[in-house]
Amino acid sequence: MFALAFFLGVYSYTIFALGICNILFPPLVNITTVVFVGGFIFLIRKRLQRFFRTFVLPRNLLFLALLFLVVVQVCINLIGALGPELGFDALWYHGTLPKIYLFHHQVFHIKETLFYYSDMPKLIEMVYMGALSLGGDVLPKLVHFFLGIASCFVLYFFSRKFFSKTLSIATVVIFYANLVVGWESISGYIDLGRTFFEILALWAFVNWTENKKTKMLGLSACMTGLAITSKVLAFGTLGIFLALIFFFHFLKRYPTKKMLRDLGIYTLISIAIPLPWMVFSFIHTGSPFYPFFTPNYPTSLSLNLLNPFHFFSELWVLFTSSADPISPVYLAFLPLVVLYFKKTSFSLRLVSTYAFLSLFVWYITPRTGGGRFILPYLPAFSLLIVFPMQYAKKLLRNVLIGFVIIVSIISIGYRATANAKFVPVLLGKETTSEFLTTHLNFSFGDFYDTDNFFKTHMHSNDLVLVIGFHNLYYADFPFTLSSEDNHITYVAIQGNSVIPNTFQSWKLIHTNSLTHVRVYKK
Repeated sequence: MFALAFFLGVYSYTIFALGICNILFPPLVNITTVVFVGGFIFLIRKRLQRFFRTFVLPRNLLFLALLFLVVVQVCINLIGALGPELGFDALWYHGTLPKIYLFHHQVFHIKETLFYYSDMPKLIEMVYMGALSLGGDVLPKLVHFFLGIASCFVLYFFSRKFFSKTLSIATVVIFYANLVVGWESISGYIDLGRTFFEILALWAFVNWTENKKTKMLGLSACMTGLAITSKVLAFGTLGIFLALIFFFHFLKRYPTKKMLRDLGIYTLISIAIPLPWMVFSFIHTGSPFYPFFTPNYPTSLSLNLLNPFHFFSELWVLFTSSADPISPVYLAFLPLVVLYFKKTSFSLRLVSTYAFLSLFVWYITPRTGGGRFILPYLPAFSLLIVFPMQYAKKLLRNVLIGFVIIVSIISIGYRATANAKFVPVLLGKETTSEFLTTHLNFSFGDFYDTDNFFKTHMHSNDLVLVIGFHNLYYADFPFTLSSEDNHITYVAIQGNSVIPNTFQSWKLIHTNSLTHVRVYKK
């Protein structure tokens, strides 16, 4: 799995380099993708052969039952992943920016404020660009879906350090049954990619505390750097690991010089990996962290954060009334974690410290998307709440496992109901056009050419000024956001936006009452 992480990082930066050099042409991107994927499979072929030769499925009925739940959940999520994209942020920039870069054959700074995320590190989006270049709007969703599967594999093998195979698969069931994981698995977001890197970072870090090999510390730092390059908010995770390094050295009474060396190694490696993107941002915006700390994304710490009641109220919302609430298993098992905490190993106590600090990072992070901001830390939470099962009496252990199974079945039912809308499309009983016309939210900035006006009238030499649009993932025509562009041939306005004075004399030639789009031509 570490090899897969490095593959994603190197591949992403290769695509980024093609974009910086203005040679982001689909044939070249496709050749790069085929070479990388083929090379990666060739490099790990012996590991795969060894794994399949030595893999033995346990005959434990409970293990098989828990594995069955995971497989069913995977199949349910795959149905959604194969359907058309509906996720807001994916339609806004995760998928749209790669399309824009491919169209212009370069990665560049977009001045207009709609795409103020264009300068942020985009490891996962660069991978999506390769998927989009191969063809199909669904491929980025499948990439994200498989990153969720990869996270489950990492969590299982990490759990084997502490638990039996049965409890390790229970850890995966708890994690994968979270509604936020199911929702993210069917959308082209990036949070499962960040989760994949962060659980690898924690695994390597725990290994370092056990064997004291600097190589493992550097490996953990690399994974953290890849997480930051996926989502800049992962800088909070860097802070967690720096705090853990300090605590580890303090508890072991190591020399201060060694502590400072380890802190320096971890910081330098973690920052070096996203550094090219930060330099890119600084060159174009004057800030390596744009749009944070700017009017486009104001960030400030409120004194209300010091109120413990505010913390618990926010946590309660996360478990109850969030759009994608976190599994109740975490709350239910928390008293047992406290009860059996003295029996934990040092490594598990390290994981518990990581989990506690992650709550603090989540709390001070601007949260505009529900449970996905705590998603990267859910593997650690899942691992932590399983350990009491090792010490609980048989009756209590069976009750706990039963509760985990019930929550998983409820999650499967909920996600099956949510993903049922994709079934007619997958079976060919409904076209993609009909599906998007029905399910996109045109009143909230989504766009789709429902009446084929743009497909019929737009040519490759046309340029459409779009005003009032927000989610342009399905805008398959040349468009610009700047009214100062000299090559504009059409003006398209969505919603209540008004046409600029420069184009007041242009004639209204088309209106779509469903998508709330008006089109003008000179």
